[in-house]
Amino acid sequence: MIRVAIIDDQQLVRAGLRALLERAADITVVGEAADGEDALALCREVRPDVVLMDVRMPGVDGIEATRRIAAAGDLGGVRVVVLTTFDTDAHLFDAIQAGAAGFLLKDTHPDELRRAVHVVASGDALLSPAVTRRVMAAAARAVTSPRDERLVAGLTEREREVLGHIGAGRSNDEIATALFLSPATARTYVSRLLAKLGARDRAQLVALAHRAGVPPPAGPV
Repeated sequence: MIRVAIIDDQQLVRAGLRALLERAADITVVGEAADGEDALALCREVRPDVVLMDVRMPGVDGIEATRRIAAAGDLGGVRVVVLTTFDTDAHLFDAIQAGAAGFLLKDTHPDELRRAVHVVASGDALLSPAVTRRVMAAAARAVTSPRDERLVAGLTEREREVLGHIGAGRSNDEIATALFLSPATARTYVSRLLAKLGARDRAQLVALAHRAGVPPPAGPV
């Protein structure tokens, strides 16, 4: 059973998200909070697997709450999906930098919302298909200093290839197909990159790929 916490300052939104999520037999909502300050306390109390986090809330906003959860050593298993109506590039990149494992717009289809919870709970990262390319562009624009290839100096050529695919927003299955690997081998490469580069999750690998100037693969994403 996947345990979910919902953080949003609007009660009707929380109720709607709860109803949508609990249509899945293996998802249960274990708590709700109306602001970012209470979100951290709630996470420590109920230990959710996934947090759906609004961005604009009174007091501590969703980005700061995500940052605090990601930095809390005792909440290492809690994964945050930022869920918002505001799809600006600043919010996208800020969410990733804060440690979010996913980013979805509130007009996401209910099936996509439930799928996102499953994907993030499994340890992967997820970005709404509608905004993946914009995240990549925002990450590139956010690099104000020269590209630093030293960040990936210890990687093998194959690991750099895999990182390039991750930076382009490709899933493990897509990477496996593109590089003629088994899905299990692709997952192993991603796990190895997380360990070698000290990244919390796949979303941070995306940002790191851009900072290091790792070239994306040729062809459509």
